[in-house]
Amino acid sequence: MEFPDLGAHCSEPSCQRLDFLPLKCDACSGIFCADHVAYAQHHCGSAYQKDIQVPVCPLCNVPVPVARGEPPDRAVGEHIDRDCRSDPAQQKRKIFTNKCERAGCRQREMMKLTCERCSRNFCIKHRHPLDHDCSGEGHPTSRAG
Repeated sequence: MEFPDLGAHCSEPSCQRLDFLPLKCDACSGIFCADHVAYAQHHCGSAYQKDIQVPVCPLCNVPVPVARGEPPDRAVGEHIDRDCRSDPAQQKRKIFTNKCERAGCRQREMMKLTCERCSRNFCIKHRHPLDHDCSGEGHPTSRAG
């Protein structure tokens, strides 16, 4: 043989073909023949680092941005937990639905805290008549005083 060091064997276990023009995978650094150099052909475990694609949320069909080198499954999972606008994801987050009716307060509570005098709903901070300028019957007084 004239050139004993020329070429390399394909790293795909089912192939092992001696290729005189081998190609190196830029994700896993394996040596492959032309048939197995694609990420899908040799089942590359590091393909997500180089194969940049924008995954789409399966529930709301919105593209989910993924940081370089991060697995797309994790980004889609975080999107579903936080930002997804689909019905199943929204129902999971609708725990705090009782909004405080005091002007300027944006607090929401899990349970209704209704004032006995004016029958309006308030947060824990504004639930007492003195804390929300109650417009109900009688003058709000402190029970302690």
